[in-house]
Amino acid sequence: MPLTKEKTSNFDNRSRFIELGYNIAYYRKHAGLTQEQLAEELGVSRQHIGAIEAPNIMRPISLDLLFNISTVLGVDPSKLLVFRN
Repeated sequence: MPLTKEKTSNFDNRSRFIELGYNIAYYRKHAGLTQEQLAEELGVSRQHIGAIEAPNIMRPISLDLLFNISTVLGVDPSKLLVFRN
């Protein structure tokens, strides 16, 4: 039975995106980078990185950006997706 649009709207990934932001901030700090430095390496604005990392703000990101962040931070992408909940 295919998923309907109504069914898919029941997914709420808000907490996952917030945790992802926490993980990015953790590994960025561990790498000794500022938000500005990470943003420059990625070719995005510091404000975009700030919004991704901001607590209680859900900023969805693409897999492409996730992979680029993991490359710059020198961590496997899966580490960014380890959630504590």
